[in-house]
Amino acid sequence: MRLVAVDGHAGSGKSTFAALLADGLGGAPVLRLDDIARHDELFDWTGRLRDEVLGPLSRGATAHYAPYDWRARRPGPPRPLPAAPVVVVEGVGAGRAALRPYLALLLWMDVPRAESWARGRARDGEEQREFWDGWERAERAHFAGDPSRPFAHLLVRQRRQGYEVVPGPAGTGEAPCSITYGDGS
Repeated sequence: MRLVAVDGHAGSGKSTFAALLADGLGGAPVLRLDDIARHDELFDWTGRLRDEVLGPLSRGATAHYAPYDWRARRPGPPRPLPAAPVVVVEGVGAGRAALRPYLALLLWMDVPRAESWARGRARDGEEQREFWDGWERAERAHFAGDPSRPFAHLLVRQRRQGYEVVPGPAGTGEAPCSITYGDGS
């Protein structure tokens, strides 16, 4: 099993890109770290992720985790995550130091923090304004202590149509490629 991580600031488009990537990989399962994190554990979920997800997947077994309901503020019913040749993990902190040894590839959504946060606030609306105020402080502290971007193999840049994928700071130096919608180029 290979884990491919998609990391970046909240609101940078990780979920959308991860879904497209998973589809391009033949329907690879996607684990959203928003389902693992919780209000009281915005970034303190690594142990639970290892125990509930990475452990079973590494043995070729289906993992089970309880996705967190951010509005109800409690975990929901357990959900299976099947073992597969490639599993995509997306979310803020997917490229953290404790997870990097498990990763085959780390992609960073290369969108500036302020732009990402503005997009996230617009997406989540006034109902989540107070949460976002606290989130921005927590995310800033997380990446200050445990940055992911310097370890990214690839940077993903959203374009008017599709994405441009270029070597990241830890990249291989391979030529950049583009992923576009529909026109096959």
